[in-house]
Formats: sequence, C-alpha cells, structure tokens
Amino acid sequence: MALQPRRVKYRKSHRGRMKGKASKGTQLNFGEFGLIAEEPSWMTARQIEASRITIVRSIKHAGKLWIRIFP
Repeated sequence: MALQPRRVKYRKSHRGRMKGKASKGTQLNFGEFGLIAEEPSWMTARQIEASRITIVRSIKHAGKLWIRIFP
C-alpha cells in the first residue's frame, strides 16, 4: 500500500516549508477518536505504513482505522 501519486509531471518537486498550524483537516470526520500531531514534520510513506500496521495489530478486529494523511 504505497502512498504515492500515480503520475507526476516531474520526478522531483520543491519541498517548500511548513509554517503555522493547519486549519483544514483538523476536524474528526470518521469514528469517535483521533490522533493529532503536536508539531509539524514530514512523514514518509514508509512511516505512515509502519504506524498503520502497528495500530491495526493493537486494535485487531475491534474497530476500523482511517488514515487521512498524504506524504
């Protein structure tokens, strides 16, 4: 489950910078509980997948998991 865009015009893009706090995507849309980031940072697709696997192992079949981030 690699999180990557299917097609991009250029192989590499400008990284840009993170400033301020996010205003969009901060409300809980699915489920009853959520995790929120305390500080801004980049997450790779591997980090997202590793965290997904860890959470799924801990909740087993007791609930559903929605991941709403993109690397």
